[in-house]
Amino acid sequence: MKTIVVCSGGLDSVSLAHKIAAEHELLGLISFDYGQRHRKELDFAGACARRLGVFHQIIDMRSIGRELSGSALTDDVDVPDGHYAEETMRITVVPNRNAIMLSVAFGVAAARQADAVAIAVHGGDHFIYPDCRPGFIDAFQTMQDHALDGYASVRLLAPYVNGSKADIVADGARHGTPFAETWSCYKGGERHCGRCGTCVERREAFHLAGVEDPTDYEDPDFWKTATEGFRATEIR
Repeated sequence: MKTIVVCSGGLDSVSLAHKIAAEHELLGLISFDYGQRHRKELDFAGACARRLGVFHQIIDMRSIGRELSGSALTDDVDVPDGHYAEETMRITVVPNRNAIMLSVAFGVAAARQADAVAIAVHGGDHFIYPDCRPGFIDAFQTMQDHALDGYASVRLLAPYVNGSKADIVADGARHGTPFAETWSCYKGGERHCGRCGTCVERREAFHLAGVEDPTDYEDPDFWKTATEGFRATEIR
């Protein structure tokens, strides 16, 4: 199945790219620059494409991103520390981000005669991000079936949507994903901070998967305190 992967350069999407390359025919990676403060992740997406020998297309969405205001990922708002299951993490929501990105990705896939678009949403995202939930994935596929009716048939692959980030780490390890060549931190510094929601989730995932974490964190132990008593509630 000829597939394009939506790849940010993070652990999840790079692991997905390696999975698709092993199990299907990976056509290429598509990334989005929406003005995120952690834009350096796009360099890791590019490195992944070169490693796998496929095209890498970056879509400039900065003008759109400026209109999706109020998120700690795009605005001059502090990225909170802690676990993703905390209500404070809602400040990291970029409204309708996945819907916009997937619409563009499906258009590119149709133009390139791809069979599928793959995205690395997972169960740990359900609590905070509505456009990462199974209901959204199913509804988006239905919408695209109508949008491309008579022109193209493109499937939406979301193999991790009901799994955890630990499952992704385990899957990535099976497919030889170079985890050190991925970027997760939302703060966009020189090193992973170890304190923001995505750093905490990353560190926890390696621990739960029983896989050595090669990541260099500024605060490598904060995750232990942040994850005490938390199990993210999955919303379907």
